[in-house]
Amino acid sequence: MSDERPAWARRIAGEREARQWSQAEAVAALRAHSPKPLPEGASMLRQWKRWESGEVLPSDFYQPIIAQTFGTVTHAIFPVAGRRDGGAEIAAASGMETLDILSRLQASDVDNATLDALRITTDRLCSEYPHLPSGQLAIEGRQWLRRIAGLQSQRLTLAQHREVLALSGWLALLVGCVEYDMGDRAAAESTRRAALSLAHEAENAEIAGWAHEMRAWFALTTGDYRGILAASQAGSEAARGKGVAVQLAAHEAKGWARLGDRRQTEVALDRGRKLLEGMAYPENLDHHFVVDPAKFDFYAMDCYRLLGEDRFAENLAHEVIRAGTDFDGAERAPMRMAEARVTLGVVAARQGDLEQAVQYGEWALKGERQSLPSLLMVSRELAAIVNRDFNKAPAGMDYLEHLNVLSRAS
Repeated sequence: MSDERPAWARRIAGEREARQWSQAEAVAALRAHSPKPLPEGASMLRQWKRWESGEVLPSDFYQPIIAQTFGTVTHAIFPVAGRRDGGAEIAAASGMETLDILSRLQASDVDNATLDALRITTDRLCSEYPHLPSGQLAIEGRQWLRRIAGLQSQRLTLAQHREVLALSGWLALLVGCVEYDMGDRAAAESTRRAALSLAHEAENAEIAGWAHEMRAWFALTTGDYRGILAASQAGSEAARGKGVAVQLAAHEAKGWARLGDRRQTEVALDRGRKLLEGMAYPENLDHHFVVDPAKFDFYAMDCYRLLGEDRFAENLAHEVIRAGTDFDGAERAPMRMAEARVTLGVVAARQGDLEQAVQYGEWALKGERQSLPSLLMVSRELAAIVNRDFNKAPAGMDYLEHLNVLSRAS
C-alpha cells in the first residue's frame, strides 16, 4: 500500500522508528531539546501523532527542535516554499551568448557587464557538475579558466583584478574536482594547489576553504584518515563562518568514523549541524560549492554506515534518494544517490541478503555521472562483506569481478 503522507511526516516517523522510540519517548526527547517548556500532559503526544500522520505541518517553532532531536537540520526535513531552480535561472540571467562574451574579452578594457556575464558563466558551470559528463565539463571548465585568466594582462581596476582572481579560483576548484572524478589524481592536486594560490592572492577565504576541502576529500578516498582531520581543521581555520565549514566538519566526522571514534564523530557532526542550521537557505542547490541542507543527511549516512548503525544509515540512505529525485523521477544528485544505494547494499549484506545487496551495489555502479574515487571507496566496503560472507555464491563473485574491472579502469 502506498504511503500518501507528506515526505516530512514519513521522515519524522522513520527517524523515530530507527531509534526504536515509542511516540511518547519521542515527545520526551523533543522536550529535552526544546529551548523552553512544552505543553504538559497528553496534548504534546496528540500533536506528535498529528505530525506523523501528516495532518498538521509543525510550526516554525517546532521544526528546528524536531530536526535537532533527530540530529539533522531543519531544511533537510521540512520543505522550503518557492525553491528556486538555480541552474535555469543562471542560464537565463546572463543576457549574453558565448560569442558575445568572447568578443568582449578581446577589448582592451573590461567593463562590469562582461565580468557579470563571466560570473554567471562560472556559476552555470559549477551548477552543471552533478549532471554533465566529466570529460565535457573538464574541457569547458579549462577553456573558460584560460579565458578568464587571460584577463589579468588587461587593464583592470583593483576590484576587477580581485574578481578575475576569484573567478579563476572557482573554476580551478571545479576543474580539479572533475579531474579527480576521472581518476587523474596528479592533475587534480596540481589544480587544487593553483586554486589555493589564487584564493590567497584574491584574499578569498571561501575558495581557500574549498581547496582544503578537496584535500580532505582526496585523503578520504585514499585511506589517509589522519590527513582528513588535518585538512579539515586547516580549512575550518581558513574559512570560519563560510558554508564550506559545514562540509569540512562533515569530512572530519567521516575521518573519525573510519578511525572508529564514535564520540568524535558525533561531535564533528553536531558542529556541522549547528553551523548549517544558522545559515540562510541557498538560492541555487545545484551549485557544487554550495552546501545543500539535504547533504547533511548524506554526511551522517556515511558516518553511521561506518559505525555499524545500520538502522540510522538505512533510514538516511532512503532520505538521500528521496531528496535527490525530482517529481518526474529524474535524479538531481546522481553521485550522492549512488553512494546511498551502496549503503543500502551494505545494510542488506550485513543482514545476510546477498541478492538485495548485489542489486543495490550493481545499481550504483551503472550511473552515467560518477565520482570514481568516492564510489569505489564505499563500494569496497560492500565488497569486503560480500568477499567475507558470500565469496562462493555466483552473484557475489559476479559483483566482485565487476568492481575489480571498474577499479582497474580508474
